[in-house]
Amino acid sequence: MLHPKSTEIYFKLNNGTTIPALGFGTYAPRERIPETKQAVKAAIKAGYRHIDTAWVYESEPYVGEAIKEMIEEGEVSRSDLFVTTKVWPVYWDNVEKSLNESLEALGLDYVDLLLQHWPLCFPRVEDEKNGVNGLVAYPEDDEGKPLLNEKGDFLETYRQIEKIYLNPDDHRVRAIGVSNYAIEYLEALFKECKVKPVVNQVEIHPHLPQLELNKFCHNHGILLTAYSPLGSDGAPNLKIPLVHQLAEKYDMSLNDILISYHIRKGNTVIPRSLNPVRIASTIEFAPFTQEELKQLDNVGIEEPARFVDAAFAQQIPGFGKSKK
Repeated sequence: MLHPKSTEIYFKLNNGTTIPALGFGTYAPRERIPETKQAVKAAIKAGYRHIDTAWVYESEPYVGEAIKEMIEEGEVSRSDLFVTTKVWPVYWDNVEKSLNESLEALGLDYVDLLLQHWPLCFPRVEDEKNGVNGLVAYPEDDEGKPLLNEKGDFLETYRQIEKIYLNPDDHRVRAIGVSNYAIEYLEALFKECKVKPVVNQVEIHPHLPQLELNKFCHNHGILLTAYSPLGSDGAPNLKIPLVHQLAEKYDMSLNDILISYHIRKGNTVIPRSLNPVRIASTIEFAPFTQEELKQLDNVGIEEPARFVDAAFAQQIPGFGKSKK
C-alpha cells in the first residue's frame, strides 16, 4: 500500500484553515543565520510548504528572500505556503510592533499563523550592537539570572494577538496560537480570551512524549506542533535503539522515523537543518501501528529527558532540568 510523503499530509485547524503536517524550522546559530536562505529554498524545492520562523531568530530577512525568489522562479505561489512567526516576550505588550517588524523582514503582507512564543513577559532592555532589532532578547540581572517583567501579564500578549485576528479590516494574520503553554496556562487562557488557539508549539519527541498535554490539547481541538524532534543539539534521539529498529523495518532514515512519530499522532512537526541534502531526504512517512506509537511513547516514560532547557523557562510549570 502506498502512503503519501510527509510533505503531502495536511491537517485541519479549529478555525477551518489547513496546515501542512511537516514544517521547516528556521532557527540557526547566530553565526550561521545567513545560511537560512539556501536552506529554505532547498526545503521548498523538496516539497515543504510550511515555514516556521520567529522574530527572535533574526532569520526572517533570509526566509523572506528565499520565499521571494521561489515565487519569482515559479516554484510556488504565496498561497501555497503556510508561514508562521512568533511574538517574543520583550514585546509582550506590543504585539503590533512585533508583527509589523516580522512582516517587513519577511517581505510579506500576512502570515498564516501568529504565535505567542512563550507565556512570559520580559523587560525591554536596549542593546543596539548585540540585540535583536536593538533589544536584548534574553535580559538578565547582574548575576546572570533571567529578568522578568514583574508587572507583566502573559495573557495580555494573547489578547493583543486575538484583537488583530478578530479585526475584520485587518488581514495580516490568518490564524493564531501559542507556544510553550502548560495545561494550567491554557486553562487560564480559556477563561479570559475569546479565540481558542489553533496550535500549541512545544518540545515533543520519544524522550518527552507530553502525553497529558497531547490529550488535553486534542480534547480541546488544538493541534500540537513539535519542535526539536531530533532532540536539539547533537540529535540525541537518533541514538534510540527503537528508532533504529523502525528505520530498518520501514526502510527509512532515522530522521523520517522521528518526524513520522508526530504526524502519525495527528500533530505537526518542524525539524530544522541547514544541510540541503538532509532537508531533501527527510520527507518520507512511516505509517506506524498503534503498538509502535506506544513503544515510542514508552521511551519517554522509562527515560524522560527535556533537551531544550532555557533558564527563563523554569518559570513555567513542567519545565524542569531533565536534560540527559
